[in-house]
Amino acid sequence: MQSKEWTVHIYISEDDADKRTLARAVLSAQDSEWHESVGIARRNPDDRAVPEIGDELAAGRALMDLADKLLGDAAEDVAQLGGPVEAR
Repeated sequence: MQSKEWTVHIYISEDDADKRTLARAVLSAQDSEWHESVGIARRNPDDRAVPEIGDELAAGRALMDLADKLLGDAAEDVAQLGGPVEAR
């Protein structure tokens, strides 16, 4: 069985006022970037500043977008390559 490794790096940045968090998820496969997704979280001005919550929301949103892109790739591949194998 062949083993493959895909790596996801998540880069998180926050603005100076801690009101907005941006997460960038980058999927790499076979030493090349394959997909990149972004997630954003905004803090309600009435809420306490808890940076971890913004990190979690932004990263989760970036990963959900990344998952949607992979599922879209698979659906396109099935549509193009699916069907019975031709007998020879």
